[in-house]
Amino acid sequence: MKKHYVEFAGYNAWANRRIYDAASGLSDAEHRADRGAFFKSMHGTLNHLLATDYIWMKRFTGAGEAPTRLDAIMHEKFAELRAAREAEDRRIVQWIGGLTEEKLAGTIRYRRVSSPDEFEQELMPALDHWFNHQTHHRGHAHMILTTLGKAAPELDLLYYQREVAAGRA
Repeated sequence: MKKHYVEFAGYNAWANRRIYDAASGLSDAEHRADRGAFFKSMHGTLNHLLATDYIWMKRFTGAGEAPTRLDAIMHEKFAELRAAREAEDRRIVQWIGGLTEEKLAGTIRYRRVSSPDEFEQELMPALDHWFNHQTHHRGHAHMILTTLGKAAPELDLLYYQREVAAGRA
């Protein structure tokens, strides 16, 4: 199973780079424009993805800072947000790469951001949710680009797999 999660961590970083490359061409007004996505704008969506990655990595590893709100604005400036995203993607890839099959078969305990309820969950389904959540909100970012009339990148997992096979990812 580890190979599966290593692939998803690599795909996640690749897809984030592609979204950030496309979003880098937006003006500040376009970046902050409410386009009807769940977190309204590209700014809100990209900050949400970083915030939730911090939250989940804190749950998984016990290390790092985690915001107390799902709509936290981690960085106001795009360049700072991008640098933080790249650093977090490196941390995710490294952490996933260090997992053992025994650890993957284990559980985690955590509290939700929105309530004091504590949960215990198997790690692999939590990882599945986490990577799926990232894909879901990158879809919102993709929609924001298209509603702004901008070119949106191909994000299908198959494209990533083809690039890996060709040595281009």
